[in-house]
Amino acid sequence: MPYRPARMPADQSLRTAAELRARMDERRTVRMFSSDPVPTQAVLDAIAVASTAPSGAHQQPWTFVRVVDPAVRKAIRDAAEEEERISYGGRLGDEWLGALRPLGTDDVKPHLTDAPELVVVFQQRYYLESDGTSRKHYYVDESVGIAVGMLLTALHLSGLAALTHTPSPMRFLGEVLNRPRNEKAFAVIPIGYPADDCVVPNLVRKSLDQVLVTV
Repeated sequence: MPYRPARMPADQSLRTAAELRARMDERRTVRMFSSDPVPTQAVLDAIAVASTAPSGAHQQPWTFVRVVDPAVRKAIRDAAEEEERISYGGRLGDEWLGALRPLGTDDVKPHLTDAPELVVVFQQRYYLESDGTSRKHYYVDESVGIAVGMLLTALHLSGLAALTHTPSPMRFLGEVLNRPRNEKAFAVIPIGYPADDCVVPNLVRKSLDQVLVTV
């Protein structure tokens, strides 16, 4: 079908780009959440935005599981902390633990129960028909990674805080949430508002000239 969106005037494009850059530069990963509820529609709209991500062969190989039940969030936290105790106890290795040390993270994950909502993102490693037959999906990692980036952007621009939590291994998420065998957990995204006493690491992002090469 034809695709002819109205061309944005250059001055408006520059203004919009600068505003977006400034707003996204304020985004921080939050690990200290308020338990205050967040607007449901804002989360649903953010997931809808993520679902517009490009994907290999337009197969859209993602499932977003929104978890609001406190008991289910507690089950996820219990299972995650069990895995994290093993990881921080040596499974990650000294180099990885050293890289994490400046962030102050450990095996205790209160954000999984403090945040009022979790969105668990699953990859559909292959398409599963109702009769049990399957067909291959392509570029699943890349597709779902882009979708998660768009989800984080939408949440931030909606005034919500988030964290990308990737406990390893994550098999327990499929078990707790009773997901089908073709789905593999990709990330847990706690969503909420920062707690009143929230602090974040004093990090510095790379400058544009450090990440950009023009040829």
